[in-house]
Amino acid sequence: MSTVTLVGTRLAEPGTEFVYHGEADACAGCPYRSQCLNLDVGTKYRVTDVRENAQTLECAMHDGGVRAVEVEPATVKANITSKGAFTGSKTSLPGPCPYVECPSHEYCDPDGLSFDEEYRIRENFGDPPHDVCHLDRSLELVELETDD
Repeated sequence: MSTVTLVGTRLAEPGTEFVYHGEADACAGCPYRSQCLNLDVGTKYRVTDVRENAQTLECAMHDGGVRAVEVEPATVKANITSKGAFTGSKTSLPGPCPYVECPSHEYCDPDGLSFDEEYRIRENFGDPPHDVCHLDRSLELVELETDD
């Protein structure tokens, strides 16, 4: 289900993904606050449509202003524990990883997901991009739904 919100003009392209971080200090007193601050903090979204007849509005946070767009929660690729990694099942992330140089780090600590939540597995891709897990975890790369 899509939601209409305002995003910076640089993000206002179908397919653009972003994580909503909530209200910034510069948002105080803005007349458009209710249209911008209507998403869930920490959730990753994908722009699905740009309102073509909408005007660009001035914004203290975005130097090019903001535009009205439709967004939906985006799926997120993540590494999860191999045990029980079946399409359609629910899972949670195994925990943070301090090895930022690892080719899998972005999937072990993905933007838009929380370690204390459960997510439904949309698709299982199999082996993650790393050769060796430095935490000795048996992992699989999956796509998780964020809008359960």
